[in-house]
Amino acid sequence: MEYVKLNNGIEMPMVGFGVFEIPAEQTAQCVFDAIECGYRLIDTAQAYYNETEVGEGIQNAIQKLGIKREDIFLTTKVWVTEFGYEKTKASVEESMRKLKTDYIDLVLIHQCLSDYYGAYHALEDMYEEGKIKAIGISNFSAERMADIATFNRIVPAVNQVETHMFWQQYELHGWMEKYNIQHEAWGPLAQHRLKEVIEHPVVKEIALKYGKEPVQIALRHHVQRGIVVIPKSIHKDRMKQNLDIFDFKLFDEDMEQLKKLDENKSMWAEYDDPMIVQYAMEE
Repeated sequence: MEYVKLNNGIEMPMVGFGVFEIPAEQTAQCVFDAIECGYRLIDTAQAYYNETEVGEGIQNAIQKLGIKREDIFLTTKVWVTEFGYEKTKASVEESMRKLKTDYIDLVLIHQCLSDYYGAYHALEDMYEEGKIKAIGISNFSAERMADIATFNRIVPAVNQVETHMFWQQYELHGWMEKYNIQHEAWGPLAQHRLKEVIEHPVVKEIALKYGKEPVQIALRHHVQRGIVVIPKSIHKDRMKQNLDIFDFKLFDEDMEQLKKLDENKSMWAEYDDPMIVQYAMEE
């Protein structure tokens, strides 16, 4: 596993295991399997409704695999309905209870909506109390990211945004580098467009060249750009495959070929699209 050092000095694994849309009844086993495969970053959220099961999976791994809690980089996200200083603090305490831990490695503001400033101030205080090791944001545009980084005590450590072969986020990535904010990709395998990634002739040709699978090429492309990825699978063999991307490096010409696949648009809605509000409140 390779790690990146965040702007507050702590280290974060470059590849993690995401649990978005994994059914609650499968989550604990999937988290256990992922840790057994070698994952050390586990990413969940209040809005995924599986924090309790994530906590169970981590505890099972600690008990049965001899993994230490400090070896796991655990991320959760505060949902919009819990924004506001006091509500956010209470919700993070509840997340810690569900996750069966007395600290969380990274807590993100899930959307740039509602009273996200009040929520962020709560995270700043919890960070300074030692209950959170790093704080960050998710789904923030460059403008909103610059705003929250400029007018608060603590610069976000991470911005987790939609990033995949068809939306490579070069402009936003550049602004993250300017503010020393780590780029983390959700949906790094393009979710419902995964088949397009797997079957794309350019990706397939590059995969054949390196003796790898197309999904490994897609993930390696992100990691090689310095982007943390959190692919998801309920199948242990695919978990292993998604993690097996550190024994090769893409040549510059292959990186350029993959860059050409960028459509520079979201699969869902742009961050300045008012529909984002409707989508958020449907969660």
